[in-house]
Amino acid sequence: MVMSKSNPADLGALEARRLIGCKSLSPVELAKACIERVETLDPAVNALVARDFDRVLDEARSAEAKVMRNEALGPLHGLPFGVKDMIDVTGLPTTFGSEIYRDNIAVKDDAIVAAMRGAGGIPLGKTNNPEWSAGGNTRNAVYGATANPHDTTKSAAGSSGGSAVLLACRMAPLATGSDTGGSLRNPAAFCGVVGFRPSPGVVPGDTRAMGLMHLPTSGPMARTVADTALMLSVLARPDRLDPYTIVVDGKTAWDADRFMSGHCPDLASLRIAITEDFGFAPTEQVIRDSFRRVARRLSSHLGVVEETHPDCADADRIFSVLRGVMFLGKHHELLLAHPDKIGPNVRANVEEGLSYGPLDIADALVRQGRYYQDWQRFFETHDYVLCPAVTISPRDWHELYPEDIDGKPTKNYYHWLAMAYASTLAGHPSITIPVGRDTLGMPFGLQIVGRRHDDAGVLQVAAEIEAILADDTEFGVPKVDLAALEKAPRLADQPGFMGF
Repeated sequence: MVMSKSNPADLGALEARRLIGCKSLSPVELAKACIERVETLDPAVNALVARDFDRVLDEARSAEAKVMRNEALGPLHGLPFGVKDMIDVTGLPTTFGSEIYRDNIAVKDDAIVAAMRGAGGIPLGKTNNPEWSAGGNTRNAVYGATANPHDTTKSAAGSSGGSAVLLACRMAPLATGSDTGGSLRNPAAFCGVVGFRPSPGVVPGDTRAMGLMHLPTSGPMARTVADTALMLSVLARPDRLDPYTIVVDGKTAWDADRFMSGHCPDLASLRIAITEDFGFAPTEQVIRDSFRRVARRLSSHLGVVEETHPDCADADRIFSVLRGVMFLGKHHELLLAHPDKIGPNVRANVEEGLSYGPLDIADALVRQGRYYQDWQRFFETHDYVLCPAVTISPRDWHELYPEDIDGKPTKNYYHWLAMAYASTLAGHPSITIPVGRDTLGMPFGLQIVGRRHDDAGVLQVAAEIEAILADDTEFGVPKVDLAALEKAPRLADQPGFMGF
């Protein structure tokens, strides 16, 4: 097998898989390069918090043997991937970022991990997240904080912060994420990578505690839209254990191959809505200014553009009640049994959930019904919405959450995630792609929202915009300075690393 001359860890998923398939890249060489990148850079950012590299190399050798025997290879064959510490990888700890589960070792793979393994992927290890994925800053009492690789004094956002940092540092080409209020889109924006939140049921999950609560979903993360689509094509599979995954005669209602093979319509033929805040999100001025710059840069490529948005007047109330109920169902008993081992964000959500009565819940569900219908009517006259991914530029990772934005107080610890949960509540697919840096020098993420179940279309539009900006020195993908990161001090030595 021919050995690569450049660093294989820098390869994207599609290119690495192509080279493996034509015997120009050894899966062992790729695995070793990713491991070396982790060992060199992770002390500065703390992204990959649980690992068994001996097993990774064993699986890479098995993958190489299959290549040399000319066996049929899956679409992810030989590709290392990071796994958010909310789902299981056999033999590795799944802590959920909770002290209660510090010693919890998984005895089987989560369905998502099993699907990626079945396609030939190799789990590199577990990526960090906040306790129970509650919060937009990746910090917990088990593994400590995760830093933004573009500036290690800044937050990587959350909750899939470890996955976003892993990708930005080119430690692996793919990573899993999950998203309720922007948990894979926000860190993608902060770190300069791609995060895709699919329509409910496209990526089935058998671990959702409340089967009919569509707010949380897993999704793919990568460094390019094409690699994200590749991963989605593997994750989107028939699974009757998820009530939102429509399975008829053993097939889903969507063709997973379309995520990879679709062609974008001419952007100039589309009806595009643009908004800085969906009419309610507490958006920082630096984000508004950065979004306007991006919108101007893209304006000559777009068709009919209108500054407008769906009606989101009830979004804060709906999200607060449903999120509170969701956390109440999963964490109330944990809080009662282990009050000293529950962090402030989870505690706040449980207490908020307890404050709502049956009429509050019924009202929120009725409002959500109207909200959903308003969004469907809006998308009868608009094809896609372009907007910022996050309301703020990355801040100090010591800050648990932003208590104010441009001098105005936020309502709660998750209020600053409003730009993302606007589409969550309607169940619409959305993607975050990197488009240069904001005026403070940190990565800026553009969010693209499409019609419900137009996942393929969202990916295609994102890929088209990505291609337009690919060689743009101002709006292209911001790169991490790996050499500087290698010399950065160990994050674990910084004051406040393990605290809340």
